[in-house]
Amino acid sequence: MTLKTVDLYDLSHSMAAPLLSETEYPWQALPKIKDFIRELGKTLSPEEYDSPSEGVWISREATVAPSATILGPTIIGKGTEVRPGAFIRGSVLVGDGCVVGNSCELKNAILFDKVQVPHFNYVGDSILGYRAHTGAGAITSNVKSDKTLVSVRTPDGRIETGLKKFGACLGDCVEVGCNCVMNPGTVIGRNTNVYPLTSVRGAVPANSIVKATDTIVPKH
Repeated sequence: MTLKTVDLYDLSHSMAAPLLSETEYPWQALPKIKDFIRELGKTLSPEEYDSPSEGVWISREATVAPSATILGPTIIGKGTEVRPGAFIRGSVLVGDGCVVGNSCELKNAILFDKVQVPHFNYVGDSILGYRAHTGAGAITSNVKSDKTLVSVRTPDGRIETGLKKFGACLGDCVEVGCNCVMNPGTVIGRNTNVYPLTSVRGAVPANSIVKATDTIVPKH
């Protein structure tokens, strides 16, 4: 099962590479995102990045709608589009060439380059790999209903994360259909497609198609 950071991500497509390269499993980076962004932001060139408020760095080549709200610490990469009504709550690193769509909400998350969360998405305590895409209304549910610590379910048993808040880790080039729910502790391997209206839980292999919650088939 491809759960490790090196299996899920090409780190050359994220400014978070120094943080993620220190982890065995990507969710181990979640508690460190805030401090990492604060330190990384201080190194960014003021010729390339505006800092409109404390702890916020936005590439001069990004497009941010006037009605978007961006709280720090946050970094927005070049060529990224933040659309009307987006709410970035802080501890968010958005890569280059991304789309953060209308009425989307992000907090404590890493979006690799070319990620698209374009319509009514919630991404919390999550990591989305290079060219990952979520359909309209797809969300990462980051807290269990009983408020216990999140574990990752695998065919070989559970991996305890020690985290109360952990949404999903999507590998590179994952496609998630409209109105999907990725339950706490979801890890989806590279190049996997998830059908719309699916509730996803636990570890999903790379190069798969998730047709329903309990129906996962390999791509041919």
